[in-house]
Amino acid sequence: MTMTEDRRGGVRISEAARATVEIVVPVYNEAADLARSVRRLVAFLDACLPYAHLVTIADNASTDDTLAIGRALAAELDGVRVVHLEAKGRGGALKKVWLASDADVVCYVDVDLSTDLAALPVLLAPLVSGHSEVAIGTRLAVGSRVVRGPKREFVSRAYNLILKGALRVSFSDAQCGFKAMRADVAHRLLPLVEDTNWFFDTELLVLAQRAGLRIHEVPVDWIDDPGSTVDVAATAAEDLRGVWRLLRGLSSGRIPVAAIRAELGRPALPAAVPGVPAGLLGRLVRFAAVGVASTLAYVGLYLLLRLMLDAQTANLTALAVTAVANTAANRVFTFGVRGRSGLLGHHATGLAAFAVALGLTSGSLAVLHQLAPDAARWVELLVLAVANAVATGVRFAALTVVLGRRRASHH
Repeated sequence: MTMTEDRRGGVRISEAARATVEIVVPVYNEAADLARSVRRLVAFLDACLPYAHLVTIADNASTDDTLAIGRALAAELDGVRVVHLEAKGRGGALKKVWLASDADVVCYVDVDLSTDLAALPVLLAPLVSGHSEVAIGTRLAVGSRVVRGPKREFVSRAYNLILKGALRVSFSDAQCGFKAMRADVAHRLLPLVEDTNWFFDTELLVLAQRAGLRIHEVPVDWIDDPGSTVDVAATAAEDLRGVWRLLRGLSSGRIPVAAIRAELGRPALPAAVPGVPAGLLGRLVRFAAVGVASTLAYVGLYLLLRLMLDAQTANLTALAVTAVANTAANRVFTFGVRGRSGLLGHHATGLAAFAVALGLTSGSLAVLHQLAPDAARWVELLVLAVANAVATGVRFAALTVVLGRRRASHH
């Protein structure tokens, strides 16, 4: 394989016809669908992919017949192999196989093949040509055609809104199971990726963007798999924890993206990422993203506590916990204030806003229960959502006055 330097300091594959691609299919307890999906994938690759290719079934600690079926497929089909990992975790499986790969490009597709494979050559082409270092399928761009229920559609769009606001990402869809990377940059970035499960995709893409890599997006046709075993609620909670961890790691400098940028010959990280507005509008976007995350946490905590406590006590506890976290997050990510200086004053402001929110929400609940003593839980949540919306406006105004002044004094 002949390689040449591109203008941005990366490596370009100059003989595209001789490029090699490894397509990984991460699986856990997929005995029912594995054989059918792998045969379909191999048939497509043999007929439509112009590059030498290898399909790797990455079994991560399956407890059914997945591994045995994978081994049978590897024995039957040319260009198919199976790797077994003792630990469960899709991200961990991808990381292990990609780091060990000697292909020019590494890729993965979900075993259910929800994404139309016709997009695969388009996904790989910019990596082989040297145009981009990362390529992702997106279900949220113009030109995509997606079939899925309203719940998953809402969760997906809300999650990507959080990423845009909190982490200032420019890519549109972090979680589509259809991605590829140049192997040389994968080997540099993957050691920095900590997550071994579903947040792996997001973490890798955020680090790729911060490292100055070009991310190519391909609109895809995608049909939701009704038999998917993914727990949407648990995955969403895991993702929010991952966002918080990444935010802390990047803001503290613990994650050395600047060093990776230097290794790859990219210019220093700009103050703002293209696609995210600056000034008051940018602050509102980041505040809204933190607010969405806080609201989701508040609702989940309220419903959990409501199983054991009365409505007022559950509301007080859930609001207090999320108010402290909300102030801490807005302090760093909305207003760019770091360090311990002024910390007590900032949290005092947040607690004052919390008191206003408590008054509004508790008062609203009291009025509701006076008018409708047997109101359903969803009615309680609706009333609380309206009261919290008003309280959010108060919180933004208060934090803008205190934290905005603090930030301005440091410039």
